[in-house]
Amino acid sequence: VQLQASGGGLVQAGGSLRLSCAASGKIPSINTMGWYRQALGKQRELVADITSGAGRNYADFVKGRFTISTDNAKKMVYLQMNSLGPEDTAVYYCNADLIYTESTNYRRRGVFWGQGTQVTVSS
Repeated sequence: VQLQASGGGLVQAGGSLRLSCAASGKIPSINTMGWYRQALGKQRELVADITSGAGRNYADFVKGRFTISTDNAKKMVYLQMNSLGPEDTAVYYCNADLIYTESTNYRRRGVFWGQGTQVTVSS
């Protein structure tokens, strides 16, 4: 199983970015997908996540500015980020809690992380 994140970059304060993350592998089902971020010198923190039933959970610091969504058929999760500020500068990581099939055809549950994508917001 792999998670591939993309969409980060440099943007001015007040601007927008859309992050994407694709899960690949033998994945019969996904329980939750989400986005975390880690700023320099800080701990990784939850930004938003979404369950298979489309229940959404947002950190207080992004409510009203960020929107998480999924394309279940494509096994993708997106994070639309609006009204970005310098405080949003961080490496953003996608995360998935899912069921995957091993080479033996045995199904396991696991938590996987993408490689991270840098978001830099200039003032």
